[in-house]
Amino acid sequence: MQKTVRRPKRLRGDLTPPGDKSISHRAAIFNAIADGEARIENYGSGADLASTLRVLRGLGARIERHNDGAFTIHGGALAEPQDTLNAGNSGTTTRLMAGVLAGQPFLSVLTGDRSIRSRPMARIVEPLRLMGAQVDGRDGGRLAPLAFRGGALRGVRYRMPVASAQVKSALLLAGLFAEGETILDQPAVSRDHTELMFRAMGVPVVEDGLTARVSPGRLTAMDVRVPADISSAAYWLVAGVCHPDAEARARNVGVNPTRTGILDALAMMGADVRVENRREEGGEPVADLVARSSALRAVEIGGDLIPRLVDEVPVIALAACFAEGTTVIRDAAELRVKESDRLTATRVELSRLGAQVEELDDGLRITGGRKLRGAAHKTYGDHRIAMTAGVAGLLAEGETTIRAAETAAVSYPTFWDDLASLGEA
Repeated sequence: MQKTVRRPKRLRGDLTPPGDKSISHRAAIFNAIADGEARIENYGSGADLASTLRVLRGLGARIERHNDGAFTIHGGALAEPQDTLNAGNSGTTTRLMAGVLAGQPFLSVLTGDRSIRSRPMARIVEPLRLMGAQVDGRDGGRLAPLAFRGGALRGVRYRMPVASAQVKSALLLAGLFAEGETILDQPAVSRDHTELMFRAMGVPVVEDGLTARVSPGRLTAMDVRVPADISSAAYWLVAGVCHPDAEARARNVGVNPTRTGILDALAMMGADVRVENRREEGGEPVADLVARSSALRAVEIGGDLIPRLVDEVPVIALAACFAEGTTVIRDAAELRVKESDRLTATRVELSRLGAQVEELDDGLRITGGRKLRGAAHKTYGDHRIAMTAGVAGLLAEGETTIRAAETAAVSYPTFWDDLASLGEA
């Protein structure tokens, strides 16, 4: 599918992005292994989240969908699957379920699409093996498919080489099935949805600075209303601050401090983004975000901020094209092993528009001020690149086309409809 986008004279919008991916994945997985049953509302609608439900059903979990779009998940013990478990394109499904499967008393094989089968899995396999898990896979367990054979797990102390919420969550999940305490030392803060949800479901995670500890236990099922995804809202925030005549509102967005790096980065750039109607839903902070046309300035983005906006780096790079001066993004080498090499993909696609972008080993250097002109874009099978290109079309002169635009549906099935609703000719 190809999409064509043109810059509107005025940009106005009042949108509610889909349910937060990170919280949706966890709400489904945690309740499937919990005692009791739970109702999940506003579960994200993307393909990655459908993959999580498919994997859980393959393990015997009973999941009912209701007419209003909500799900009821009946928790309990999982069962040995009759077939290979397919995580599709979802790295979160693959890595979190690895933590669950490592502690189950049966054989299971977990795989995914071509992208998942090329992404590094040693970062979860190695610490799981230290815990006593029997895990094998291609290239000595560095690549999926991964095979798990039930074994007794033991708690360990593990120093994580990179700040990764997926790795941390996999090991905390494995810790539920281990003998003794599991202790994780992190190099920096990463999103803490797992810790918050564990506590709400009756298993305390003790945090001391960058150290997290969990002891074996059973989760108790909990109803969850999933807030809107801030990573999806980020596209409308950037569109709003970069367009010369714009006001875009994203409603009911999760503003967990471990996820609001996009707000911090835009604030550093001088963006007019307001946080309104703050409240709490299901233990998670929620607010409405309003972005207005802004004069942006270049900044340096790196260090502890990167884990808090890692998914938003491509669209922040687009914002940097409209900032005065040279923006430098560092410490983002993790983006080379996402659905695409996002650093290379971002450089190539922004350069097509006429932007001045230099690729670094671990980031990007973007010099703002050049007029962007519409171009034909590839998506590399990466939803983040597809959506960034779509927003670029709202900001560049002339006509922008995006090939394989359906890729956006991995996380945001209604992205192109929402984008079309923003323009006022």
